[in-house]
Amino acid sequence: KAFSNALQVPILANITEFGNTPLFDVKELAASGVQIILYPLSAFRVMNKAAEEVYKELLTQGTQKGLLTKMQTREELYDYLGYHEFEKKLDSLFGSE
Repeated sequence: KAFSNALQVPILANITEFGNTPLFDVKELAASGVQIILYPLSAFRVMNKAAEEVYKELLTQGTQKGLLTKMQTREELYDYLGYHEFEKKLDSLFGSE
């Protein structure tokens, strides 16, 4: 807090797991004067662990069937991306065949 009070610039926290910095939460960082928070590897580390689980399943079971309930479905992905709305917009702009 003293550091952020002494400066007249935005303070950035680069929060990465498994380092020396404690994993302060957003409220704790904001109370210390931090305005910008980066989590540069959090999603990457979770995705890597998930990929490892998939490959272990394929090696041991010979199929991904046991993982289907953990997967994002095609429809969930399309909903998230707004895929069908995008298709409709393209059709309205360029016509459908």
